Amino acid sequence: MSKYKKLIVSVAVILGVVLITFFGKNVFAQSKPQDNRTQIVFWHEMGGPAEKTLLKLVNNFNKSQNEYQVIPKYQGSYDTAIQKIFQTHGTNTSPAVFQSSNVSTAQVLHSEYTTPIQKFVDQDHYDLSKISPVARAFHAQGGKQQAMPFNTSQPVLYYNASLLEKYGITPPSVSPSYSEITKIAKELYEKSHHKVKGMTVQIYGWLLEEAIANSGGMFANENDGHTGIPTKVNINTPESVEFFKWIRENIKDGDFMDYGSGSMASTNQTSGFLTNKVGMYIQSSASMSQLNKKNKNKLGITYFPHPDGKKANGVSIGGAALWISNDKPEAVQKGAYEFIKYTVRPEVQAEWQNQLYMALNKDSQKTSILQKFYAKHPEGKIPGQQLNNTVPNYGNSGILLEGMQTIRKLEEDAMEKIYRGGDIEHILKGNERTINDLVYSQNRANGLTEK
Repeated sequence: MSKYKKLIVSVAVILGVVLITFFGKNVFAQSKPQDNRTQIVFWHEMGGPAEKTLLKLVNNFNKSQNEYQVIPKYQGSYDTAIQKIFQTHGTNTSPAVFQSSNVSTAQVLHSEYTTPIQKFVDQDHYDLSKISPVARAFHAQGGKQQAMPFNTSQPVLYYNASLLEKYGITPPSVSPSYSEITKIAKELYEKSHHKVKGMTVQIYGWLLEEAIANSGGMFANENDGHTGIPTKVNINTPESVEFFKWIRENIKDGDFMDYGSGSMASTNQTSGFLTNKVGMYIQSSASMSQLNKKNKNKLGITYFPHPDGKKANGVSIGGAALWISNDKPEAVQKGAYEFIKYTVRPEVQAEWQNQLYMALNKDSQKTSILQKFYAKHPEGKIPGQQLNNTVPNYGNSGILLEGMQTIRKLEEDAMEKIYRGGDIEHILKGNERTINDLVYSQNRANGLTEK
């Protein structure tokens, strides 16, 4: 190195020392801008492909403004996460906004750990009418919106359109009756020379609850918990009996495939559908994404079936909602609300439906995202039509009852016995008694007063 280069290096070093001495380290730190935005910790339960879509949503929100920064944190399953939320409330580790499944809605409401989003909706003069009324109804109480539906689904009936076409069978109508589905199931079973079972309905408590709702009945008193604390479940009803008589008719005729209960039952029925072993089944609209990716056949979708001679009352939503914790400062809660409001923007909801769930904002249907999706998958319009055509009432707005996870297991015990040939009304009567003993014990343990 020449003496001139050495001189230049020495001067540069000396100059750096002088700058630090007179102006401090911030002179150089300014090259990395500080993020002074209010941090909003967001607990969620999304894994797999859904998590990728969720993280993209969060990242886009953070880029869309400079006041708040949402920090997403995965918390495991719905059941695991809700326990963490209750255990950490009031501490520094609790979230500002959290995702909670529909079966935990009553538990969250009764905890009084949340601020109704209605507070911020009123301050903001935000128009909720664009958001699906039946989806909002599950998370509203006392005329106030408590939480915002987020990842939403509904049960629909899937059918193998290619198989029906192959055997010259007319596909089901938009809102089919029990007898219409039975007729198709029998035709498919006979015309395939018993190679294809016509239909299946998984032993799943959610589907029984939806059958009751779509028949115009209610699962629990106090209008399914929307006007008070439920003290009694009504499962031995004409709606339930009619549903099980429909199932049993198809079992008796041999066109029904019984996959049992549990997660493997769900996996096996999907596999059976994709491999032409069964022609129709009822499951969440969120399954459409999986079926579109792996299905070599043409996919058909229609509404959840209803009893003959009755107009469909509509089914309630599945999925989860976003809640605001009330143990955080007002500014943080406001940020949580701004994030929640962002999640129901038309284009954001359209991307949800493009990937997995249902678009809840009516304006989403106008977006190029969904127009392209429908061009490729026209059957994808059906779940949204079922949702939008449902007029909310107490029967189709979800069940606000604590302990639904356990209650569903009891429902499934009854379903399994009935599927295996047990007396329908006798089993339902005993099951109703067992569930109501549980409801009574839960209400006492949780300090919920009876009306």
